[in-house]
Amino acid sequence: MALPVEEWRLCAARRWAALEPALRERLAAASLQDALRLGCGLLRPEAEAAALRRLCRRARAGKEPAAARFYREEGNRLFGRRHYGAAARLYSQAASHEAPGSPEVSVCFANRSAALFHLGRFEVCLEDIARAESHGYPDRLLPKVLLRKAECLLCLGRLQDAADALRVAENKIAVDGIVTSPARQTLLKKLGQLKIKMHEKESCPEPAQEACGDIQRKSEIWEENDSISGASSSLSLNFDRERGRHLVASQDILPGQSLLKEEAFVSVLCPGESRLLQDSSEGAWDTRVTNADLYCHRCLRQLLASVPCRGCSYTKYCSQNCADVAWEQYHRTECSLGALLLTLGVFCHVALRTVLLAGFAEVSRLVEWSHGGDEDLRNPEARCKHLSEAPGTRAGTRGIPGCNDSGQYQSSYQAVFNLLPHTEKHSPEHKFLCLLSVVAICKQLQEDGLEAAVLNQESSEKGAKPKTREETSGELSPELKTVAEAMLRHVLQLQCNAQAITVMQESGSGDGAVVNKKPVRLATAFFPVLSLLNHSCCPNISVSFSGTAATVRASQPIPSGQEIFHCYGPHRCRMKVAERQQLLSQYFFECRCQACLDELESDVKSVVSVRNSFCCPSCRAPMQGEDMLCCSNGACAVSVSRESLSHRLRDLRQQIKKALQLLRARKADQAIKMLLKCQMDAGNFLSPEHLLMGEMEDHLAQVYATLGKWQEAARHLERSIEIVEMHHGPSSVEIGHELFKLAQILFNGFAVSEALSTIQRAEEILSVHCGPQSAQIQELQEMKTCLLELPRSILQRT
Repeated sequence: MALPVEEWRLCAARRWAALEPALRERLAAASLQDALRLGCGLLRPEAEAAALRRLCRRARAGKEPAAARFYREEGNRLFGRRHYGAAARLYSQAASHEAPGSPEVSVCFANRSAALFHLGRFEVCLEDIARAESHGYPDRLLPKVLLRKAECLLCLGRLQDAADALRVAENKIAVDGIVTSPARQTLLKKLGQLKIKMHEKESCPEPAQEACGDIQRKSEIWEENDSISGASSSLSLNFDRERGRHLVASQDILPGQSLLKEEAFVSVLCPGESRLLQDSSEGAWDTRVTNADLYCHRCLRQLLASVPCRGCSYTKYCSQNCADVAWEQYHRTECSLGALLLTLGVFCHVALRTVLLAGFAEVSRLVEWSHGGDEDLRNPEARCKHLSEAPGTRAGTRGIPGCNDSGQYQSSYQAVFNLLPHTEKHSPEHKFLCLLSVVAICKQLQEDGLEAAVLNQESSEKGAKPKTREETSGELSPELKTVAEAMLRHVLQLQCNAQAITVMQESGSGDGAVVNKKPVRLATAFFPVLSLLNHSCCPNISVSFSGTAATVRASQPIPSGQEIFHCYGPHRCRMKVAERQQLLSQYFFECRCQACLDELESDVKSVVSVRNSFCCPSCRAPMQGEDMLCCSNGACAVSVSRESLSHRLRDLRQQIKKALQLLRARKADQAIKMLLKCQMDAGNFLSPEHLLMGEMEDHLAQVYATLGKWQEAARHLERSIEIVEMHHGPSSVEIGHELFKLAQILFNGFAVSEALSTIQRAEEILSVHCGPQSAQIQELQEMKTCLLELPRSILQRT
């Protein structure tokens, strides 16, 4: 959730309404500096601050022993039912609530190692065994874990390490009093079995397997830009009054060519709704899995066995190194504020982390710089206007906001600071909400004795003693006012400059051989260079992500001199021009891209209007009109209200949702029956190329794939692809993803020649949008290799 929870938004709105009209006027017109000066005392301890504390109690982020016991017992229950993946996640939750270095957390790691062993994740299992040992795993339980370690090493073919581990385990078992007699016999039996397995492996060593991670890895040609960090030399930075800063092709660019590779200056994982506003009663622990449980909170790598934070239960990491780096850079300050940051939303969290990463010295320098006397040189908006009127403005000159003294635009805090906050364009109510939220965070920092850590004077462990509420109910210190001003600037910037980091995530049950994935927002970030790209509803680039890094590639030929356009969300293939313009209003500009101009200034109808239309229930001809629709067939006199058909469409979507619930409940036959009925009903009032018709074909393909009926699945998916292609075009990333699914189905159905041709087409499209190193390309190449290695007799038959 980008903005604060609804209750806090309402609280801020009531406070704004209660202010004197004259104060509201002053706040509405105030600069960021003056807004902080006027607003610091408006967060009343007995009213807004107290309400915020109550809300924070509903977002649990602390370590709670009762929660640890609950999650551990739930994990044991699921482990007993052989649901090892779910059990591992619950053991991770339990570990996040235990005190670091305690015997209890070591038991969580040991239990999780058992689940990972059954999942065949031997390397990660070994890491958890090492964690259990380092956290003081009880000596009496150690032999069982040591035997698991030896078995992992055997499975990995590390025979010498396995032999050493077996010797240690045998010595441990031999020590009197460690285990009771029945347990001792079980361990000795397991030890004997592992010795036999060891002897067999030593007698018949397995042939060394070739590394399969380098299948046809193509190196991308890349020449760094001298003036724009992370950008290709094929781009240049330009400026004019209408478009502001923007990137332009300085040479002809081919589809698939990499244009920009940028690491986020800052990123914050989106927690997921279930992390917020949980029931505050004791024991109401949530077992639902969110992105906060699935991805590292620093590098965004997918988690299998998370390393918990030393201080809170919310934050999790992929490794101890990530945990240590995050603690040193920012989390030592954020840790105790977990519930507050979850309540105030991701934008406030990004703003705080931005200033922590930048360091107080740099934040203070730029805030002071922004207070300089010459408005034209200090305010980015005024500076842009000043630049546009200056004669002979060149790309890459030092005068362009964000560039350093050498005229270089780098992915730095200076570049972030110079992103436009549009202070005068936000509504006064929204600015006040952001102001109160930022002040609340800074007052909490002061209250918790974290000011020294924020100012980079000393670590929070050695920080000042937390002050009493009486000591902190007044003004913020001058230094924290500087921090608050920078944070307010960043919160306002984020509305127009936040970049969603997305990941392709499995949807549906995930049980079938065909993996159905969709893009999901994973984190919110500042990418200063990527933010230079202006919007078009028909963009000429694609953006893909790997962890916290973004890569921009040309999605079509871009001639020299043409601007590089990103899509901020509203796309001509997904919504009509009126919807696009409404959504884009949050960015404070009116889109004048070619797609919008075509629809606004001519009779050209949008792709969405033409293809997502209703058809006549009687003769199937297209329906025309606004509120009352009439059949376009002159011989047919049918008319029907748009509201009536829209209601019918809503009902149809509900039926499709129920069919998918049946699929998740493993009732495939019932799901097929319901989807076929939905399809028949849809054909009576939706155009044949309506996107929902394609979605139903896709769902039917998914159901047949779970039943292993590959031919039927392929037939339905091919129909879906026809409709997707009508909407998005034959070389779109959407078609690439659909072809990837079709390749999986054909591969599993041994339709070799069809699979190979589909793989080739999917590769061509996805390599343009996602690059040759992407996970989907690698999987396609593995399928191709496997098919080509089949016996010639099978290849000839197919």
